[in-house]
Amino acid sequence: MQDEQPFRISVSQNTLDSVAQKLAIATLPAPAPATYTDALDSEDWTYGVPRPTLERLLIHWRTQFLPRWHEHQAVLNALPQFTRSIEVDGHGVFTAHYVHKQSTHNPKGAIPLLFLHGWPGHFNEVSKLLPFLTTPPANAGYPSFHVVAPSLPGFGFSSAPTKTGFAMAQYAEFAHKLMLSLGYTEYIVQGGDWGSFIAHRLAYLYGPKYVKAWHTNFPAGRRPTLTRNPLLYLQHAVTPYSAKEKKALRMMQWFRSEGQGYFAIQSTMPQTLSYALADSPVGLLAWIYEKLIKWTDGYEWGDDEVLTWISIYLFSASGPETSVRIYYETVHQGNFDEFSKLWSPIPLGLSFFPHELVGGPRTWARTMGNVVFESEHNKGGHFAAYEQPQALVDDLRAMFGKGGKAFGVVKGKDGY
Repeated sequence: MQDEQPFRISVSQNTLDSVAQKLAIATLPAPAPATYTDALDSEDWTYGVPRPTLERLLIHWRTQFLPRWHEHQAVLNALPQFTRSIEVDGHGVFTAHYVHKQSTHNPKGAIPLLFLHGWPGHFNEVSKLLPFLTTPPANAGYPSFHVVAPSLPGFGFSSAPTKTGFAMAQYAEFAHKLMLSLGYTEYIVQGGDWGSFIAHRLAYLYGPKYVKAWHTNFPAGRRPTLTRNPLLYLQHAVTPYSAKEKKALRMMQWFRSEGQGYFAIQSTMPQTLSYALADSPVGLLAWIYEKLIKWTDGYEWGDDEVLTWISIYLFSASGPETSVRIYYETVHQGNFDEFSKLWSPIPLGLSFFPHELVGGPRTWARTMGNVVFESEHNKGGHFAAYEQPQALVDDLRAMFGKGGKAFGVVKGKDGY
């Protein structure tokens, strides 16, 4: 369906006024019990987002950010955004919103790259990568890319599924058909969080004919077994954990015991949560802001930065509540049980960031596919493309550039 239309975010003044009114009359809970013994102005995150932090953000939101929303909107609109119709089998036609930035450095030979976000991420995570990938420095020897970054169905400015059963295969079909509609019959994929799971499914369903390689900063592998991964199983048994692997295991243990409550709610009763997300800007901010802080590696969030992130959810096409349904549908379709069984021979690259939620030992991650590239970093967390864009770009350049194990995987488009 060749119906591409340029897209610009446009939030009405009535909508902005409504948000301001809700912020002005917001009722906040009492502060949580203090568990720290530091200075009096310390903020304790033991129970979640501290009230003083949220109060400061709310004041800034109402008095500074909303009156200047059109400035922040203009920054987002500087990205080349489009919409077009994409049909998903059994689920009808979706309005697909996406960023599409083609390389001016090498328009004929650039590598088509599909960038996939997760929750609570969005299309704007790609913004810091675009200058590096599409316009590398002249004579630096770096490959160039054409980059496509869609809003997943139910996120951002794409329409949301209206039927049950929209899970990993359907998200993969949506993304694949978008790439084909743009003329990219062969392409590579990069993803984190849900984007990694979708990339994995794309590799399995559409590789190696269409999807030629994939890369992830969310190396969510499974412990190797003797029957399924005999060589990795033996390697795992005789190889002691490195210091970085031990740190990753501690992070994963914290996440499973203290940080995964949201997952249980969103994968079982998302509609109940949806009322708070749809009606309360304060509730939406607290729900997502906690993840931005706890899942990043000391990233210094500016107030405007946080509120722009939240605004993409608040002003989304179908409302912020539709984004969380991906958890329910994926879990109830049994996609996590299938994850370790999906194998594709196409090249896979792994980037390990120390504050990722599910890092684990390297032997676990190698169960994900045909690993040809691995890279360890000293800093960075769950939102690697946004936190550490240069590091992620360096990995993509190393994997797909000259001398890389995935160089030339897309026929006639090697980036040079």
